[in-house]
Amino acid sequence: MSFFIRWVFAFVLLTATYNPTQWNFVRWSMANFETSLSLSVLFGLILLVGYIIYLRATLRSIGLFGMILILAVVATLLWVLYDQGLIDLNDPTINTWIAIVTLSVVLAVGLSWSIVRRKLSGQADMDDVDE
Repeated sequence: MSFFIRWVFAFVLLTATYNPTQWNFVRWSMANFETSLSLSVLFGLILLVGYIIYLRATLRSIGLFGMILILAVVATLLWVLYDQGLIDLNDPTINTWIAIVTLSVVLAVGLSWSIVRRKLSGQADMDDVDE
């Protein structure tokens, strides 16, 4: 359940930033930049804090190689689904949603990996010594 919660927060972070609908930060800030500059900067900084938390934890736990490996596994899964005729990759809207889900899975795995590794191996990271 904890992985699912981390994934939901990563998905919300990514979709709040950009998605194919009109309800996202990028489109809102572009439309209201001149009239609501202070709000655009505030919301942009809040999103940046979320990205820093997720990216820092992901890079520290699985690193760049781990991120690439997870992306490769998900890309291969998409290839299999496409090859079997289960998904159609000709629609740009669907492709955007697939990219958002894929990136949110990478961020969720990165945020959860230290917990999984500790439970599997019984070894604590140096950052976990004070627990």
